[in-house]
Amino acid sequence: MNFKYIKQKIYPIIKVISIVLISSVIGLELGNIYLITNQINLPSTVNPIFWIGRFAVVAHLIEAAIAGFYATSKQKQPVQYAIYTFFVGTVGLLELFEQEE
Repeated sequence: MNFKYIKQKIYPIIKVISIVLISSVIGLELGNIYLITNQINLPSTVNPIFWIGRFAVVAHLIEAAIAGFYATSKQKQPVQYAIYTFFVGTVGLLELFEQEE
């Protein structure tokens, strides 16, 4: 298996899964905020799910910031690249870096 095959077959799957999961985490956090503001407590067993989701969102935010700054240095559209990279993650960064090669 070569890298070109992986890019063609696996990247689209990773992109779809990443978009669905990041959107789900954002929805879960919004729901959690709603529950907290209405003094409704969730069981403590779901706390690890929220922490994993928060970690993923922070990691994607860092990747989005890197993509935005990199796109700015190359006179490209930084906001577009940052939003795209936020939702698809590392694959978006790899695609941005690959465009320069």
